[in-house]
Amino acid sequence: MVLRRREAIITRKLIATYALVGALSACAGPNYKPETVSAATAETELPVPSVQDMTRDQADYRIGPLDKLTVTVFGVPDLTTNGQVDGTGNLAMPLIGQVPAIGETPLSLSGKIAAALDKRYVRNPQVSVTVTEAVSALVTVEGAVIKSGQYPVVGRTTLIRMIAAAGGPSDNARLSEALVFRTVNGKRLVARFNLKDIRGARASDPEIYGNDLIVVGDNPGRQLFKDLVSIAPVLGIFYQITRK
Repeated sequence: MVLRRREAIITRKLIATYALVGALSACAGPNYKPETVSAATAETELPVPSVQDMTRDQADYRIGPLDKLTVTVFGVPDLTTNGQVDGTGNLAMPLIGQVPAIGETPLSLSGKIAAALDKRYVRNPQVSVTVTEAVSALVTVEGAVIKSGQYPVVGRTTLIRMIAAAGGPSDNARLSEALVFRTVNGKRLVARFNLKDIRGARASDPEIYGNDLIVVGDNPGRQLFKDLVSIAPVLGIFYQITRK
């Protein structure tokens, strides 16, 4: 009964504040549309997203250095390639050699590879490119930071490092109110972290992945932000936001 009452309270607050969350999340993808929240449930730790989750809201995802790709040429298994974009932005392919990949979407790169193969090797090839490791995916950092915006994830990174990439917390930041929004298996999750505790080695520094949204609270916006923080009342535990 107590758990149900608590979930009901969280749900009411979510409905009132999700429009704000939606506005912040919009910068992660041009097709984002706010949705009605119906419930929230707590779990023990923030899970790791899949590559599909990290690129779900990025239909125009741009391939970058060190991204890992799978190139499939249908009907020609010898040309199927699992490779990594090198530091100069090229992908090595059988027969056609180095293919410039940086800045391409998976769809545009598949077209480029198909055109190169069609010139000399395979007639009307059907090519598919899949990102298997989005090393250069983007993270959005908003709220009380020096320079909000989108920042690339190169290799493994953490909450503290991504906030440092945004210039660090601003003077009016509430270090106890750093929210991380994440999509895992199509489900929207949120967790709250205390930056001061992380800096003081009293709490672990959570790993951050592409397509995450980080929001740091501030003092002037306290009345507005307190409802947003109530979505994740316990530090280090993620809450699943379910929708109708």
